[in-house]
Amino acid sequence: MVSDTFMQDVQIQASLFEPITLAQMDGVKLMDRMDVKYLIPLALLSDILREAQPYYKILEIENNRLCNYKTLYYDTDDLALYKAHQNGLLNRYKVRARNYVESSLSFFEIKYKNNKGRTKKTRIRQPEITDFLEESSADFLQKTTQNIIPESLKGILWVNYQRITLVSKVGPERLTIDLNLTFEFEEQQKVYAAMVIAEVKQEKLGQSPFIDLMRKYRLKQGGISKYCFGIISLYHQIKQNKFKKHLRRVSKILAHHDHLATTNLTTSY
Repeated sequence: MVSDTFMQDVQIQASLFEPITLAQMDGVKLMDRMDVKYLIPLALLSDILREAQPYYKILEIENNRLCNYKTLYYDTDDLALYKAHQNGLLNRYKVRARNYVESSLSFFEIKYKNNKGRTKKTRIRQPEITDFLEESSADFLQKTTQNIIPESLKGILWVNYQRITLVSKVGPERLTIDLNLTFEFEEQQKVYAAMVIAEVKQEKLGQSPFIDLMRKYRLKQGGISKYCFGIISLYHQIKQNKFKKHLRRVSKILAHHDHLATTNLTTSY
């Protein structure tokens, strides 16, 4: 498959970065931060990584530089947390359990976005991911949030992907690049192999070599949360007016990838 060829190119470029360990990343956890997302055609990613190498180190865990993440998002039966995003509420939560596969770590995590655009993440260790909140997770949720009843939540969406994590050599900046995005629930599955979601994370948004690269490649800021993207990908009956512009951008990115892939095939023969 053409996407396999592009993934091989990405792996080659990832292998050329200077590595950094989890312990060395302690200074850039950025649990309270500003962030900006980009959607990138997979066919462009190896070129972007090659240009980013002088400015970033790459997280390496157990000799892996593309690390696997498995995440279960929780919501109510009527998807109240999703609807808070759809309705544009400024102070909103996402609740999830995440398994960092290569690290053999699982966490229960709460992400809160306030009306000033800051994202704050809090979490606790847990032994495994469960469909409903365990007692420790339920207690943590009650202490951390307002007006969310732990017993009302259940797992409603799996979001799985491979992640490249880059750390700036010169400042407090972390960059995540998510590939092979897969949404699953019960018998449904949707895979976006041709699109990459990148997110720049800083204490305060400022100078960034990666943002400069996005401008060079004419890729605009703006993306959709993976949780909301997954909901509208699998729950077709749900209201999604707020995200129509994001879906149009996804379509453009996928078309851009297909064009680049076709051009690549044509020029290879």
